[in-house]
This record gives sequence, structure tokens and C-alpha cells, in this order.
Amino acid sequence: MVFLCSCSENKNENTKDVPIDTIPMLVTQIQKCSRLYTTEIHVHKIITHSDQMKLEGSFMKKDFRIDLPLGDRRIAIPLDATMKAYIDFQDFNEKNVRRQGNKITIILPDPRIVLTGTKINHKEVKQYVALTRSNFSDAELSNYEQQGRASIIQSLPQSGLIENARRNAASILIPMIQDMGYAEGDITITFRKEFTTKDIGNLIEKSIERVTPSS
Repeated sequence: MVFLCSCSENKNENTKDVPIDTIPMLVTQIQKCSRLYTTEIHVHKIITHSDQMKLEGSFMKKDFRIDLPLGDRRIAIPLDATMKAYIDFQDFNEKNVRRQGNKITIILPDPRIVLTGTKINHKEVKQYVALTRSNFSDAELSNYEQQGRASIIQSLPQSGLIENARRNAASILIPMIQDMGYAEGDITITFRKEFTTKDIGNLIEKSIERVTPSS
């Protein structure tokens, strides 16, 4: 699902032939985009965990480790997450625009990612607990859920979320720039760098994160 926000444009048919020094005007128009939500993804993940009760010690100066019978615990937790990417043009300025002759490059502000919600379908949680073991505690379940969200975040570079944000921002900005006299082939929309997994972790607004139980 893609969310697009239209930006105010002052179209001038007389500017379509030759690009003029319209960078200040262009910056003003792009700033009007404010917060541009560009893309949304939905992720479904099964979080699994298993552990086995073991007997550990030493005998005759030799260490031993034995799996105890009927000491197994296993759990599978279905987790659904929704994430949105947006670009905030509030601080966009002339430093974000590079022009060489008829060619122009727009360097987008770093995208922001919002984890708008995660949902655990408790009715579909599957678990097995041996008779000799205690049930999974709320603290353990919460920890597994956190691990699941961390895994989703780590997979974002492969999700295409950042590239979709750039592409959808371009679909808004390129027509605006064309109206100021630039040919589509002379327009480049890019980010300042390729974002790594570590970078993406810093782009996420963690304060939005929440877990919603399934009905």
C-alpha cells in the first residue's frame, strides 16, 4: 500500500522550455510537501523458541552435560507488524539541491520509519511444555516478542522500504521540477547515502512502537 501526499505547485507554462534559476522557488514548493508518507509494508513473522532442561556438573574432574527426559519446552508466536516510511521536508533547503547546467539533483532528507503497530495473535500461539517444566512466563514471552520486532527491523534493508520511499517521493517531485523547465532525464532524486542495517535502526521512531493483542 502506498500513501502519497500532493504538494502545492505553481505551474507556469512559460518555464517549460528553458530551465532558469528557480532553485529558491523549487525549495519553497518542496517544503510545502511537509511530511510525505511514501510507503507502507506489512510483515508477518513466526517467532520460535525452544529449550531443553539439562543437568550439568562434574564427576572425577570431568564435566558433564545431560539432556533430561521430559524437559523440553517449545513455543511459536505469530507476530504481525505494520511499518510506514515518510520524508519530512520541513528543513529542506538549497543545500539539498545540486544543479549543473540543465541537470538537477534533489538530495532527499533521511527517511523516517514508523513502526505503527505490532500485533500478537494469542489464539494462534502454539506451545508445548513438558510436565516437568513450568509454563513460559510473561517476561519470557515479552522478551521473545522484542526479539521478533528486532528481527523485523534487521530485515528492512531487504524489504525495499527505503527504495520505495525514494521512488514514491520521486513520483511527486519530478513532475513539479519538470514544470520549472527541466527534462525528466535531467532530474535525479536520491538520498545522501545507502543506508545499512545499523542506519535503519537509527531511522526508526521507536517511541511509536507498541504491541496490540489480537481480538
